[in-house]
Amino acid sequence: MAEYTAFGLAVKTKLLDPPRTQEWLVNEINKDTGMNVDSPYVSKILKGVRKSERVTASICRLLDIPVPTE
Repeated sequence: MAEYTAFGLAVKTKLLDPPRTQEWLVNEINKDTGMNVDSPYVSKILKGVRKSERVTASICRLLDIPVPTE
């Protein structure tokens, strides 16, 4: 099973305060991008299994975290 990347850990940490779920994040990404991503897809991005610049940029905007440089 894949571990979270540094970006994934930053996202999970940011979701803790105020408490928000990954499902909340998925819904916000879908609103922000017009895409139709689901929770397993976002998990794969957070674990580095999948790459999506559009989704990653949306997550960074929504959570006010820096875009990863890796």
